[in-house]
Parts: sequence; C-alpha cells; structure tokens
Amino acid sequence: MPKCPVVEAAITTEGVEGDRQRDRRFHGGPDRAVTLFSSERIAALRAEGHSIVAGSTGENLTLSGIDWSRATPGARVEIGDARLEITRYATPCANIAGSFKDGEIARVAQKVNPGWSRVCARVVVPGRVRVGDSVKLLEP
Repeated sequence: MPKCPVVEAAITTEGVEGDRQRDRRFHGGPDRAVTLFSSERIAALRAEGHSIVAGSTGENLTLSGIDWSRATPGARVEIGDARLEITRYATPCANIAGSFKDGEIARVAQKVNPGWSRVCARVVVPGRVRVGDSVKLLEP
C-alpha cells in the first residue's frame, strides 16, 4: 500500500506509528518493522520510465545521501533519534506493480538486480525521525 509523506514520525519496535500493513503474514513484525528505500534509486528508476515515487512501493522511510549498495542485512542505520538494523531484502510483490512500467517488479528484486532492493529493518532504538534528518549507515 502506498505510504503518504509526513514531516515526522515516531519509530517504535512495532514500526512507524500510525502505519498499517495489508497482510501481517508477509509485512511488519519485529524483524520487518520498517521498510527503507533510497531516494537516489527512486530517481534512477523514474529516469528509466517507471512511475515509482517515494512511498509507492510501501517503504516507510526514503533515505538519501548513502551508498545504497551498502544497505545490506546486518548494517545499521542511524536516523534522527532512531537506530535500525537491516534484517533482510524486501521481496517485491504484485501490490507494487503499478510503480513499474509493464509491472516489472523484478526491477527491485535483490536476486535479479543486486543493490536495487528495498530493505526491511528491526528497531534497535525507538525514536522520532524527521524530514531532513541526517542518515548514517554503519556496515556490519
């Protein structure tokens, strides 16, 4: 489900306050509390002709200024007051097909296009995040 932009949000161990997932069997939970994606990757995908925009593939936080190829399981992300640990790559599903020309969801599949996937994270330290907060990526 597309996420709408907000100026700030509370990040809890259960995810982003006020967010909900369509099917908790496949989304959410402690190890998938927050989904992250790169604003630079979104811009590159748009340049390829995809209609993707921030939030349209279900990510909670769109980050910029980091080397997205280093956003791998085990890496930690510091943003605002929150600290997250990347747990896995997000598997694309048919729900996000509208963000891609010809429904080409595999464009963000880690196995097909390494370094282009959204990632899921657990919340290590809850906190508030705001648009414009600096982001720090710490490799495992």
